[in-house]
Amino acid sequence: MSVRLAVLGLPIAHSLSPTLHHAAYGVLGLDWQYEAVELAGADLPGFVESRDESWRGLSLTMPLKRDILPLLDSTSEVALETHSANTVLFDHGAVRGFNTDVYGITEGLARHGRRSLGTVLVLGAGATAASALVATRRLGARKIFVGVRTPSRAVELVELGRAQGVSVLVRSLDELVQIDEPLDAVVSTLPNGAAVDVRLDPDVLAHAALFDVAYSPWPTPLAASWSGEVIGGLEMLVLQAIAQVRIFVGGDPDEELDGEDEVLAAMLTSVGL
Repeated sequence: MSVRLAVLGLPIAHSLSPTLHHAAYGVLGLDWQYEAVELAGADLPGFVESRDESWRGLSLTMPLKRDILPLLDSTSEVALETHSANTVLFDHGAVRGFNTDVYGITEGLARHGRRSLGTVLVLGAGATAASALVATRRLGARKIFVGVRTPSRAVELVELGRAQGVSVLVRSLDELVQIDEPLDAVVSTLPNGAAVDVRLDPDVLAHAALFDVAYSPWPTPLAASWSGEVIGGLEMLVLQAIAQVRIFVGGDPDEELDGEDEVLAAMLTSVGL
């Protein structure tokens, strides 16, 4: 019986996840099927419950990353921290949830020499913003500004910051220019193609890298206007995906694959990186 996997979302036709996963399983010598399935949140419970024993796992896009939580039998520590699971493993009848977005962000920053952060700015207040907050905290961030259109939407991030032991300061997008201390990184979790006027003091941005998690269309308006280093969302997509492959193959996001360097190289190549 062939092993089956899928990425779920609405819309989902643009997803590069099938390309990435097929590249990985090709290197690993696994004849596994991985497809894209268009699915709304209301249909998620029925879909999960109806999977037969041929199914090994799922990748999830928003808003399914939070919709999945009540359906899980167990939840990883990172998924609990962020209240977000982008990966499901069907494990001998149990439905296990994981968050690999945090890994994708930390590794993406680290691969570009950003292994130690002090002050950062996170744009957005959704599930990926929560992952960005946890990721930057793991890289040592002591102060995290959060920029949003509506500050009241960032209440959960303030609570998450408190739990992480880090100061979270919420600013409306119009107030970002008032930030007067140097930033090490700006992580944008704004929707793909969002035309948002993000104005920051040039002195504040002198050494800041932009990590924009969007990848289609690319570059985003923000990335196109950035004068410093830009880390694209396609890199995060690949890195979070290799952690998913670890989960689907071995059940552990922290256990490297046999021949992982070759697997990662094939995944990067498959999307033109």
